[in-house]
Amino acid sequence: MISTRKHLDYALGYIGLNLLTDARAELALITPDDREEPEVLGVEIELAMARHAWSRVITLAAKVTAATPEDERPWIAWAYALREKQAIGDALDILIIAEEAIQNPSPLVDYNLACYHCLLDDLTEARRRLKRAIAREPDWKTEAATDPDLAALHPARKEPDSRS
Repeated sequence: MISTRKHLDYALGYIGLNLLTDARAELALITPDDREEPEVLGVEIELAMARHAWSRVITLAAKVTAATPEDERPWIAWAYALREKQAIGDALDILIIAEEAIQNPSPLVDYNLACYHCLLDDLTEARRRLKRAIAREPDWKTEAATDPDLAALHPARKEPDSRS
């Protein structure tokens, strides 16, 4: 009998290869006793993210964060799914709650909060959050320069003078 851990590893591998039907089939092989475990639900979240099944992500993430509030990934996925459903204010609220629940949130939390604040036209807080994220993870600066969610923070590009 294959362990639940192995099934999860296989499913994650399939997700990484974009073989989503195979990932779903692998998860279906997990014993019913283990299917509600946060670790299993976490892989279900990853599959739902890959399928852009935003409502499923939200449902699963709510379960996982209730069971393991210190686990950052479900919070990030939940907020992202809300953002994809154009519920930016709700996405912001979820990550603010997450920030309190997670002992040491990664720079991704600040980066995503910068995005959500920017989309909600709170540019002061967006800049503050982005600055914090970049201070901890300098590579975010490159990402931020082209992120459409942060467009309001991008320097205005001058149009060439057409009178010449």
